[in-house]
Amino acid sequence: MASFIYDFSLLTKPIHEALYHWLPPVWALIAEMTLIGLIFLLFYAVVGLFLVYAERKVCAFMQNRVGPNRVGPYGIFQTIADFIKLLMKELIMIKNSDKLLFNIAPFIVIIASFMAIAAIPFAKGLHAIDFDIGILYVIAVSSLGVVGVLLAGWSSNNKYSLIGAMRSGAQIVSYELSVGLSLITIVILAGTMQFSAIVEGQANGWFIFKGHIPAFIAFVLFLISSTAETNRGPFDLAEAESELTAGYHTEYSGIKFAFFFLAEYMNMFIVASIAATVFLGGWMPFHVSSWTGFNNIMDYIPPFVWYFGKTAFVIFLMMWFKWTFPRLRIDQLLTLEWKYLLPINLVNILVMAFIVLMGWHF
Repeated sequence: MASFIYDFSLLTKPIHEALYHWLPPVWALIAEMTLIGLIFLLFYAVVGLFLVYAERKVCAFMQNRVGPNRVGPYGIFQTIADFIKLLMKELIMIKNSDKLLFNIAPFIVIIASFMAIAAIPFAKGLHAIDFDIGILYVIAVSSLGVVGVLLAGWSSNNKYSLIGAMRSGAQIVSYELSVGLSLITIVILAGTMQFSAIVEGQANGWFIFKGHIPAFIAFVLFLISSTAETNRGPFDLAEAESELTAGYHTEYSGIKFAFFFLAEYMNMFIVASIAATVFLGGWMPFHVSSWTGFNNIMDYIPPFVWYFGKTAFVIFLMMWFKWTFPRLRIDQLLTLEWKYLLPINLVNILVMAFIVLMGWHF
């Protein structure tokens, strides 16, 4: 029912038709792409700044501190002040660096996260692009970010940056396997790779419940693997401050450093969005099969509230991981993936395929 109450295509379709009515097709397409791009730029900046603030407050809560509390009420403008400071900082060029690759690297990292976020459905009809291979597309473009990390480490002409980049490359390539396999587990259950179809398939129950134990195992594996893939603690070996100063972005300053910093938080938002969409029903409300009155009340909560609420829950879990567990060694990190997560994922896929084949899911 919620999909009929809040259908954002009723808003986006008239804008689309008006542009194609008043402009030639090519210019209408360019206007649409520019409009969506500007909206995403604004969204990117707002979400990135909010997540930095949220991380600092969650960290403070975990460590029994107050956190930012001076700039604005409850310190909400602290991250804006920090961002302005970064914008005003001098861009320092390293004497013996590869200048072309050094300057391109932060843009590659941030463009990869921009491409990934375009495929995520925020609500019915509120979707930049709806590929029929949406999950495959997101896995593919999110893996491009490691190219920027490797270029940043190598072009900096700094041994700490190079070690950090090599660690990050090994880590991301390894954990991408588990991220992909945990998503494939749900693709088998859903029967499609299209995000909108996956969300629609959860109208009468989220996949984390419908898929029994294999779906829950896939969710836990996805959470661990995506935390590692985004270089967040306790898997932040690529920028281990105690060993590598700041890792692959040691030599960066000003807006280029801000790009790396922002991309890390946006990557966290993207993987949390994918987890919320694939496992927790995306923008679909919570329904209990026989509770009609309860379900009707749930339907009146706007879908984007459900989507952002579920995404915030997953982000909080990832922050909880970071501020609870100590950092792993690089050998422990790779052992966890190749000896434990990957075999569990492969067995889990076989179990899910058997459950779907037998028709034992809800």
